[in-house]
Amino acid sequence: MRERRSQAETFPARLRMRMHRVRTAVRRSGVDYFRGDGSDWIALAALLLTVPLIAATTIVDPVWCAPAALVLPIVAGGLLLRPASLLGLYAASACALIVESVQLGAYTERDAAVTPGTVLTVAACGFFGLLIAQFRSRVGVPWRRGGTMLFDLRERIRTQSRLPKLPPGWHREMALRPAGGQSFSGDFVVAARTNEGRTLEVVLTDVSGKGMDAASRALLLAGAFSGLLGSLPPHAFLPAANGYLLRQDWDEGFATSIHLVLDLETGDYELFSAGHPPGLQLSSGSGRWEEKAAEGPLLGVYEGAEFDATKGTLRPGDVLMLFTDGLVETSEREIAEGMDRLTGAADRYVSGGFHGAAWHLIEAVAKDVNDDRALLLICRDA
Repeated sequence: MRERRSQAETFPARLRMRMHRVRTAVRRSGVDYFRGDGSDWIALAALLLTVPLIAATTIVDPVWCAPAALVLPIVAGGLLLRPASLLGLYAASACALIVESVQLGAYTERDAAVTPGTVLTVAACGFFGLLIAQFRSRVGVPWRRGGTMLFDLRERIRTQSRLPKLPPGWHREMALRPAGGQSFSGDFVVAARTNEGRTLEVVLTDVSGKGMDAASRALLLAGAFSGLLGSLPPHAFLPAANGYLLRQDWDEGFATSIHLVLDLETGDYELFSAGHPPGLQLSSGSGRWEEKAAEGPLLGVYEGAEFDATKGTLRPGDVLMLFTDGLVETSEREIAEGMDRLTGAADRYVSGGFHGAAWHLIEAVAKDVNDDRALLLICRDA
């Protein structure tokens, strides 16, 4: 009886262990295939069957099926096969090209069957197909899932840059314009409402580099900063972010960042800056823009960096703008001139409100700038 009871008790444990092994095997096989180490014999067999089919059709009717049609399985193989399998496909294609040349007759200037140009075209497609296959093998991205992975990365960056909803009387909006019209950017925003929803914390960061060159680092930092935000006191966020960036030991490991801590009940706020351009506040009473600059070094430069805050208050009708240097600074324009241009364009929205203004301000101030541009607006309704 005791043996039966012990077997009954251990059966769920054994079942869980077996299920874990099955899941591990499936996961490993999926990872291996994703890396290009999985079996591709089905795709190879299908492409190998198309080679003699194309060759036979070419021999029967070379007008409708030219000898250059052999580039079709070669191009497909470059997208689907591993380099080792691709070489086998190339050997079969070369044999088919030789058979076509023999069956259709020798090349003459008046009647061209398999011309030298055809051979060069097939060889060139094979060369570029091999380059593509080697790139996929090195990166570990299959052709049919590589686009999905990039799409997922882009959506994750956009999701992390969404701003939380604010209580009535407040408006916020964010516009991001990557360099060169790309979908990836080195600028990002993370935000959260803390202190039981009373406080809004927003971090706008500009990673060194631009576009796709900085997108992977921006995604990694956005995830780390999102985890830190709200988990630490406001004054401890930038020191912790600086330490995290130093631990990555990147060649281009620095970044600028500005951290806004806003009390949504009183309108009081603090700005912590790490080498970032100052914020701009519009006072509804005077109608003037005032710089809000805080002191602090770049993130990822040296340990033990200290970041001092500047304080302010958003009264009804006031507006606070935070932005990255790509919006106000270029090789031909200094940051002071760019900020004057930004405030001049923003003045047009004072009377009608700033709803929907962020994107239009980027268009008006830095439309053709080859750098990542980001603009954040926080408005308190009058």
